Amino acid sequence: MTLNKNLRVAATAAFGAVMMVGAAFAAVPLYDLFCRVTGYGGTTQVAMGEAGAVLDREVTVYFDANTARGMPWEFEPLQRSMTINVGESGLAYYRATNTSDVPVTGVASYNVAPFKAAPYFSKIECFCFTEQTLQPGESIDMPVLFFVDPLIDEQRRMDDVTAITLSYTFFETETGAAIRGDAAP
Repeated sequence: MTLNKNLRVAATAAFGAVMMVGAAFAAVPLYDLFCRVTGYGGTTQVAMGEAGAVLDREVTVYFDANTARGMPWEFEPLQRSMTINVGESGLAYYRATNTSDVPVTGVASYNVAPFKAAPYFSKIECFCFTEQTLQPGESIDMPVLFFVDPLIDEQRRMDDVTAITLSYTFFETETGAAIRGDAAP
């Protein structure tokens, strides 16, 4: 009888441990999915096409660019801001320059502020959707095509949103850092 209880407790503990490990591996993709669906944390939406309707309401979009510590790139927006009508497509460019003497591959993370505007900020095309590889000394102008969804006008809590900041941070990919010898052990 005691052996049966011990086996049951051991099996329950093992099952719990397996479930916790599984939850740990699933947490990042599930959190990413949650952020993309809800706009939580300033995560923008990815659009399959243009908005369709263009409203009279204007929004000023500010552009921000950063690089992570150790990223050997200069990264900047080519324009600081632009004013567009809600539903109108905007096209902005960012420039990245590899200041190192080796090829570097990077990927950009992004968000918008205020966070509550994120579900209404949609990108049609963006350099942030894929990794970017720059050769030593190479510069590239990278586009982002976006719009502010007309549904923003239907939400009273969004009436005070007249400006949105689109911010990117470039990180070196782990593969690129390992090749350069900068990867953490």
